[in-house]
Amino acid sequence: MNEEILKILRKQRYAIVGKHSGVKLCHWLRQSLLHNRVCYKQKFYGIESHRCLQLTTAINHCTQNCLFCWRYQGFTELTIKDPDDPEFILEEAIKAQRRLITGYKGDPRVDINKWKEANEPRHIACSLTGEPTIYPRLGEFFEIAHRKGMTTFLVTNGTNPEVLENLDPLPTQLYVSMVAPSEDIYKKLCRPMIRKGWERLQKTLEILPSLDTRIVIRHTLVDGWNMKDEYIKEFAKLDEKADPLFIEPKAYMFVGYSRKRLTIDNMPSFEKIKEFGKKLSQELGYHYLSESRDSRVVLLSREKNLIKIEK
Repeated sequence: MNEEILKILRKQRYAIVGKHSGVKLCHWLRQSLLHNRVCYKQKFYGIESHRCLQLTTAINHCTQNCLFCWRYQGFTELTIKDPDDPEFILEEAIKAQRRLITGYKGDPRVDINKWKEANEPRHIACSLTGEPTIYPRLGEFFEIAHRKGMTTFLVTNGTNPEVLENLDPLPTQLYVSMVAPSEDIYKKLCRPMIRKGWERLQKTLEILPSLDTRIVIRHTLVDGWNMKDEYIKEFAKLDEKADPLFIEPKAYMFVGYSRKRLTIDNMPSFEKIKEFGKKLSQELGYHYLSESRDSRVVLLSREKNLIKIEK
């Protein structure tokens, strides 16, 4: 990896794993250990925040340069030519997380039993940065994780439909980020670095109903870009194509390098997210199930009740 990007990533407290992967402690893992405050994923899906391993298999590889992304975008690559072994990535990622939480053991605010549990993560959020589907051995990676009794979430921008179509096994839960209600907004907000990015995303939406796993559509909402009332019908049409179990309208957060591209005025209030979510649920006939003010996110579902991930 380029020395300059390594320096930037380490300054941002990423633990580098092998040639193209990385780990970083989630804000909510720290909050869970120190203050017993948990991530919305624990509230919505039952994932224990202190036992979640936030990683990426493509730390500097992506197909888009989204305006709202918190990452540094100066060295984005499109392919991984010499991929690391998936078992190596998982084992080294767990070791890296253990090193990162070492200092919490002596903090009087931390329950020692909870800290010990955090050293044995039971969930993988393959979502940290980059586009994880660029890693060509992703299916093997999930298979190893599932063999160890771990649950897995994959977050993708949907520009690699052929990967999702052939992924075996699939993750426990599959998130697809669908940020734009139209191709024009997609090109300006997501800034694809590949040809036919919008068409590839549409292909992903079309194949989602055939995938035998839990599907979530994530709408990252950026005030002044994709939140007008007239866009709700367009989002609903795309959601109907994907037919997800869950939909998460979630606020863009004014953090990281996105602050160089957007302003704090682009970060929607929770009230705006809630209003958007209720209007979208009415348009689709989905149930408004839950919400998290701290994370500025709401949860819509085809089902009337929350369905927790099986442990």
